[in-house]
Amino acid sequence: MDWSLLSCGRNGHITYAPDEPELRAQMSASLDEGTAWRCLRCGTFVPGPAAATGPADKAPMVPRGREIRSKAILRFFAIERVIRGLIFVVVAYVLWHYRHSQKSLEHAFDRELSSLHGVLGQFGYNISNSKLVGLLKDALTLSTHTLTLLAAGALLYAIIELLEAIGLWTARRWGEYFAMVATSLGLPLEIYDLTRKVTITAIVLLIINLALVVYLAVTKRLFGVRGGKEAYDARLREESVLEGAREAAARKHPATVATTAARPAAARSAPAAPAAPADAD
Repeated sequence: MDWSLLSCGRNGHITYAPDEPELRAQMSASLDEGTAWRCLRCGTFVPGPAAATGPADKAPMVPRGREIRSKAILRFFAIERVIRGLIFVVVAYVLWHYRHSQKSLEHAFDRELSSLHGVLGQFGYNISNSKLVGLLKDALTLSTHTLTLLAAGALLYAIIELLEAIGLWTARRWGEYFAMVATSLGLPLEIYDLTRKVTITAIVLLIINLALVVYLAVTKRLFGVRGGKEAYDARLREESVLEGAREAAARKHPATVATTAARPAAARSAPAAPAAPADAD
């Protein structure tokens, strides 16, 4: 599957006209209906004016190929985080709302639990083995003050999960770090729980969390793994369409392109200084 073409088909092409003549020649093509510009994402030539123009080093860094696939994978984890967050929002609300009426809540809980028992039992899932259900049952016997603290803790956990989801969905660097740190801190507790009682749900959640931590560390090169952020950014630049055009231009005009690439952007865009007047004899 060509993830770049798929993304362009859904979101449109991204074209850019660099100021450097050698790069403009590589990024453009002359057609009967006018000039076409190469898409920075999928690499195809798109008829019509470029969406933006400017120095090559000011061109947007557009995710391509496996980076787009990686974004889709992170969004799967983001959806899972949203589901967790919403569940704990409901738990926090129930604990807070019924903190003064444990008896009535216990009767309502048993009634709803028996209904869910029959529905989920058709799918082979025994809700009585759920750790969350067990925690809620135990919570019904606690004091009002303790229920209030538990509600606050559940709400805090829900906020953390939703922040992880936002960071993963947007594929921001801070979100990837936040998700990795928050998930890693919970792994020892999950492993400890498995040593006390092994359940399918606990195993699945542990596998998901481990997969997320390893995936972020390896593919996003967090915390210096595989060269860290510098190596990650270098790989993105190497895979960019504009970098390929720069290499092609360098083969045709090695001296010009090498000089242009070596000069900083400010120096390339600054006007030339007037020549100093000659000294009079």
